[in-house]
Amino acid sequence: MTTVRLLVGTKKGAFILTSDGKRGDWKVTGPHFPGWEIYHIKGSSIEPNRIFASQSTGWFGQFIQRSDDGGETWESVGRDFSYNGTPGDHLWFDGSSRPWQFTRVWHMEPSLTDVDTVFAGVEDAALFKSVDAGQSWTELDGLRNTKSSSAWQPGAGGMGLHTIVVDPSDPDRMFVAISAAGVFGTTDGGGGWKVLTKGLRSEFMEDPDADVGHCVHRIAMHPGRPERLYMQKHWDVMRSDDSGANWHEVSGNLPTDFGFVIGAHPRNEETVYVIPITSDTEHFPVGGSLKVFRSTVGGDEWQPLTRGLPQVNCYVNVLRGAMSIDSLDPCGIYFGTTGGQVYVSSDEGESWEAVVRDLPAVLSVEVQSF
Repeated sequence: MTTVRLLVGTKKGAFILTSDGKRGDWKVTGPHFPGWEIYHIKGSSIEPNRIFASQSTGWFGQFIQRSDDGGETWESVGRDFSYNGTPGDHLWFDGSSRPWQFTRVWHMEPSLTDVDTVFAGVEDAALFKSVDAGQSWTELDGLRNTKSSSAWQPGAGGMGLHTIVVDPSDPDRMFVAISAAGVFGTTDGGGGWKVLTKGLRSEFMEDPDADVGHCVHRIAMHPGRPERLYMQKHWDVMRSDDSGANWHEVSGNLPTDFGFVIGAHPRNEETVYVIPITSDTEHFPVGGSLKVFRSTVGGDEWQPLTRGLPQVNCYVNVLRGAMSIDSLDPCGIYFGTTGGQVYVSSDEGESWEAVVRDLPAVLSVEVQSF
């Protein structure tokens, strides 16, 4: 029997929602770590009971929590996120330089091939790796030692490495996204990195076509065609058909091309989902009407999906880590809001149900099916 598990990180703890393959009835447990910000919580794809969570507060700092029994019990593991060397400073909002400073872990990405290996994206932007299930961490400093790193600067939410995407056909090929720097790729497991921003344009930058400085909000890979990448950036929905070497805009008929999340269908490489919000100053759905938009042609043409979603007086936001898509057929789509709702569609977006309401503001949603 298929089990579907939703891992939900919020501003005041983590929640775990469990259902069967029909995804109709859900059991909710939590809050785990009540009162703590859980920036991201994600489970292993090769050992479903292994889960990692990023736990953070301004008082006590950053912790990594690990569960080996599907979230029943937890162990606090390594905290040694120390940058390697001193590659210099990075830019600050006013154009001045600032030393690199560790703040928090934004993203946990368990390995696709080894249950004890996990990657962590942090703020200030850097990539770390653990090979002992989170007990100890080493920076993959090839990323921060790229020639462009001195020009990286924070976006409105900080300079976080918030997205890590691993090629399922080649675990040494990874892509990361940083606000506000751009997209970077490696083909050797994190040793060397390339800037992958050709085709991106950001009008708020002094040089809109510069290599770095683009505020990328999220990237998604099609699992069956890993060279197909989708991107939601600070204005513009983008697509690459050559592993990020070139990007082109596919915003098409969206009501606004600003948003935070993007998700790729597990089988159809032309199907992609976004949730537009009004603007970079008005972080709520256009006209107070919550709509998920789906394209079945790789972008440019988009269809609103609204059945079961609030269409009046809805002023929530959906943050960059708060959408996930399972691999079942038909696939399930899941997202959480800053209003504490978690919405589920078990029919590829045709209809939606809020399976839980009134949680703390949702920061991340990840799904496991096994």
